[in-house]
Amino acid sequence: MPGADTGSFRHALRLELKMGETCRIRIGNQSAFSATTLTGPFEFAVANGFDAFEWFPDKKESGAGWEERDIDAKTRKDIKSTALEHDIRLSVHAPWQLNPLESDVGERLLETLAFATDIGAALLNIHLYADQGADAYVRAIIPFLRPFAEVGMRLSVENTPLTGPGDVNAFFGRLRALEPAAMAQVGMCLDLGHANLCEETRNDYLRFVDLLDPAVRVIHLHLHENYGDRDSHQVLFTGPSKEDVSGIEGFMERVKERGFSGSIILEQWPEPPMLLKEARNKLRDIIGP
Repeated sequence: MPGADTGSFRHALRLELKMGETCRIRIGNQSAFSATTLTGPFEFAVANGFDAFEWFPDKKESGAGWEERDIDAKTRKDIKSTALEHDIRLSVHAPWQLNPLESDVGERLLETLAFATDIGAALLNIHLYADQGADAYVRAIIPFLRPFAEVGMRLSVENTPLTGPGDVNAFFGRLRALEPAAMAQVGMCLDLGHANLCEETRNDYLRFVDLLDPAVRVIHLHLHENYGDRDSHQVLFTGPSKEDVSGIEGFMERVKERGFSGSIILEQWPEPPMLLKEARNKLRDIIGP
C-alpha cells in the first residue's frame, strides 16, 4: 500500500505538527478579477486588519483578472513579507477549471504551487471533480502530493455545486485507503455557497455538513451566500442571513464541533468593499472566543 510504511507515517506526523502550529480561526478576503488593481483586495485586507487572504488566479478572456505569470519575483517577495509583518495567513485558489484528471494540467498546477511557495502560502485549494469517480480523482492527485509535502503546504479539496457530500466522503475514503500518509496534508475546503446549490441539499447547507463523514477533516472554508438559484457569491449577511442568521450560526457551530482551525475566506469583492469588514465583524461575534 503506497505511503503506508513506518517512515511515511513518521513524515506525515512531522508534517501534521508543522502545519498545525497555529490553531486558530482566521478570516480573510480574496483577490478578484473585478478589482481595479491586482493588489487592491490584498491592500484592503492589510489596511483593515484581516488575518487571512487568498490569491485566486482567474484571468478572463476579456483580459480582466490575472494569472501567476503577471506577478513578478519582486512583487511575490513583497507579498510574502507584508503577510508576515501583518500576521496574515495566505492561501492560493488554483484556477477553477484546473482539473487533475486532464492530462495536460500538471505543468499549470506546479506553476500555481510555485507561486504559492514564493509568497509563503500555507495552503493551495483545488476543486473536486467527481465525474470519473473518487478512485480516478485520488489517483490523479497522488503524483502531486510529494511536491506539496516538500514545501510544507496543505492541499484543500473543495466541493463544487456539482459535488455532493457523498462525493466528498468517497474521495477522502479512497485517499485514506490508497495513500494514508497523505491525510496529514490533504483536507476539505467546505464551500457554503456551493453546498447550498448542491442538488441533494439545495437551500439546506446545514444538511450538507451533517452528511459529511466525521472522518473528513475540514481545513479551509469559503463563505458566500445565494438563494439556491445560482452561484451569486453574495457577501455574508446580505443574502438569506440578512433576515435570519441562524443558518450561519448553525454552520459555524458544526464546523467548530469538527475541530476546524484554519482560514475562512469571504469570496467576493463587493461595492463598497467595507461590506467585507462588516461581514468579518459579525462573523467574529458568532464564532466567539
